Amino acid sequence: MATEEAAKPSPIPPYPEMILAAIEGLGDKNGSNKSAISKYIEGKYGDLPPAHASLLTAHLARMKESGELIFLKNNYFRADAPEAPPKRGRGRPPKARDPNAPAPKSPASAGTGRGRGRPPKAKNPLEAAVKQATAGMPKARGRPPKKAKTTEDGASPAPAPKPAPAPAGDGSTPVKRGRGRPPKVRPAVPSETAAA
Repeated sequence: MATEEAAKPSPIPPYPEMILAAIEGLGDKNGSNKSAISKYIEGKYGDLPPAHASLLTAHLARMKESGELIFLKNNYFRADAPEAPPKRGRGRPPKARDPNAPAPKSPASAGTGRGRGRPPKAKNPLEAAVKQATAGMPKARGRPPKKAKTTEDGASPAPAPKPAPAPAGDGSTPVKRGRGRPPKVRPAVPSETAAA
């Protein structure tokens, strides 16, 4: 008995045939969505397997990948249907060119001699740094020195004498101050042990 049931051909045709028949039967010029195809198949072929929804999804995806169906705006079209829209590539479509406009120049023939993008990094950075320094490209750091004032006759005046540095408190040579803010001076507090 089990062999008789296995030998019986299935009453439903293969899914690709049912899908194509459903799209043809629905005859919508905007294509047919998955739920409409499913309802058509369920109405025409009543005895469907319990996994009908997942089988339908898998077959629709396979037919879309193979090119039998075109999927556009959540609707399926037959690939050979005359009202099927042309297949479009991904991304933004190119702008329409004005036929009267002159042809644009290619970036290579622009005459700049430079390619697009950032120039490549030097293989030897030390050599590049020496070359840049000898070319006089970088400016000296800090404030430039003052230029000597000239008189009306063109001769430079005698340099003014430098002011004498203030002597240190102990009378020895002056102490050069360091950079930045000097530390806060705390007054000496007489200790009680020294007073006693």
